[in-house]
Amino acid sequence: MHEARFYTPEKEQAVRCHLCAHRCLIRLEKTGICGVRRNHEGRLESLVYGKLIATHVDPIEKKPLFHFLPGSLSYSIATVGCNFRCLFCQNADISQAPRDQGAVFGRDFSPHAVVQDALKTRCATVSYTYTEPTIFMEFAMDVGIEARKAGLKNVFVSNGYMTPEAMQKAAETFLDAANVDLKAFRDRFYKEMCGARLEPVLETLRGMKRLGIWLEVTTLLIPGLNDDPQELKELAEFLVSLGPETPWHVSRFHPTYRLTDRPPTPVATLRQAREIGLKAGLHYVYTGNVPGDEGENTYCPQCGAVIFKRHGFSTKPQGILRGICEACGARIHGVDLP
Repeated sequence: MHEARFYTPEKEQAVRCHLCAHRCLIRLEKTGICGVRRNHEGRLESLVYGKLIATHVDPIEKKPLFHFLPGSLSYSIATVGCNFRCLFCQNADISQAPRDQGAVFGRDFSPHAVVQDALKTRCATVSYTYTEPTIFMEFAMDVGIEARKAGLKNVFVSNGYMTPEAMQKAAETFLDAANVDLKAFRDRFYKEMCGARLEPVLETLRGMKRLGIWLEVTTLLIPGLNDDPQELKELAEFLVSLGPETPWHVSRFHPTYRLTDRPPTPVATLRQAREIGLKAGLHYVYTGNVPGDEGENTYCPQCGAVIFKRHGFSTKPQGILRGICEACGARIHGVDLP
């Protein structure tokens, strides 16, 4: 086991974890909500340091990040565990393993091994993804620092529930970009569907923009739960307040885990959400999980020309040169665009 960071001792050998917004008070030999941070003899320990359940080479578009090193590969890693309990989790077999199976498992990796694998597979980034990366922050940080030294960038795919102090440290030491799930714009949804609250996620989004982390946002639209047009309008207006250049991905829901009584999201709902986002003033709004839909493409926010043509995770630049729209000369927002 590996001593955790971001905690303080409390009375009677309890500890207070300051890694995520739950700020769990953890008694002796108990774990926090995530199930992977345990108080052992008054010391908070990470049960998943280096214990990877997944190591894959993915297109960066799978994160999804459409404006950060488009067309590149990302070495993607995860451990078991999560600080949310989403009823619709698409990776519940690993994210909820400590809770549902009472198990912590994974193959042992060192930070050096992860970075070397990323380099060997010609990846441009290391992504911390599939489950919530905040819960294995110690390992992510050690990998990320070594990755930066090797010329790689680092990406979080996150629920956005980290504390301001954890986010500040990540930004200072290794984190370059993130896709954050803004799962809804109602606190009730977060409480009932995820076991969390909305406001800490909004604060994370504000903080990432302030700290210069490249940010894209994803909302999985679930019929009857978070797809009300007024709610989507408010959500889009919040994103505009962060900066109209913030890409928003509205993705299609498929029944899974403990939420199987809802149908898949109609494509028309995704397209309506995209129009709501554009009308609110966002420059880039994408439909997700609908391969071949025109909403996958990037369009110049000034003249409407196609900048990137996409189908699923395949990306083809066709109207951009050195980050500039070839049709009208407008700058396309992003990092390391062709």
